[in-house]
Amino acid sequence: MNHHPARGIFYLCLGVLVFSLQDAIVKQVSGAYPLTQVVFIRSCVSVPILLWLVQREEGWRAIFASPLAPLAVRALVMLGAYTAYYMAFPALPLADAVALYFTVPLFVTALAGPFLGERSGWRVWAAVLLGFAGVMVMLQPGSGLFEPAALLSLLSATLYGSAMLMARKWGESLSAAVMAFFQNAVFLFGSGAAALLFHALNFGQATHPSVVFLVRPWVALVPWDAGLMAVCGVVSAVGTVLLTNAYRVARAATVTPFEYTGMLWAPMWGYLFFSEVPRTTTVAGAVVIVVAGLLALRAGRPAA
Repeated sequence: MNHHPARGIFYLCLGVLVFSLQDAIVKQVSGAYPLTQVVFIRSCVSVPILLWLVQREEGWRAIFASPLAPLAVRALVMLGAYTAYYMAFPALPLADAVALYFTVPLFVTALAGPFLGERSGWRVWAAVLLGFAGVMVMLQPGSGLFEPAALLSLLSATLYGSAMLMARKWGESLSAAVMAFFQNAVFLFGSGAAALLFHALNFGQATHPSVVFLVRPWVALVPWDAGLMAVCGVVSAVGTVLLTNAYRVARAATVTPFEYTGMLWAPMWGYLFFSEVPRTTTVAGAVVIVVAGLLALRAGRPAA
């Protein structure tokens, strides 16, 4: 497999920064709009951008010449990842939701064996256990402060890590732009179909903010909010290509530690836009998760 560490790290850091802006926007609109409407509008805006990127990178014929099965599987996994991730936003402070999501490197390390045939030693698994100790510090199960929506962030991390390993495994034969295009197409049709299903089933009795965000009916758009969702479309197109390229051109163990640069942005956006101050347990648990992730990735690297 090709390996360009500097390029991969650059793509990933920039992609994480770009996507952190989308996180803040989605949290901002989560109190008034359904997730399906946000994703649908975002995906519509992304279509022409991604078509241009595909044409520039490989030509539009690559869309029809690419194998459908792996693209569809990865896109569905990513749809599940982002749905779970954004559902956590209305119920959790932004820093908490993002910090729990940053168990991604632990899942990437643990799943590298099944996906890529990379064996993990005891040091890797010790680091993974340390990381989940950090998760327990953040979640505080049994304390009365536990929020079930936190599990959505962990589910998202599992699914996202799996999808990024798929990008690495298939990166030799599939371009980042083509993978991003198919992912966006699944997001577009998936969000539209889900909206119709939720409308037919009428979940009017839902009370938890995460569930309400998912199943509430579509509403008329305020122009400012419509503009924010459109910005998400640009962010999604550019960010998806950047992150996919990062894992396509470099080894997962090399670029994954730089996912943690997102820990710089989430507390800042949370404080600036939502007046959220991270709890002591959030900071402590996040530090443990970061240390564990870095240890796992270091232990999982092949010897030079």
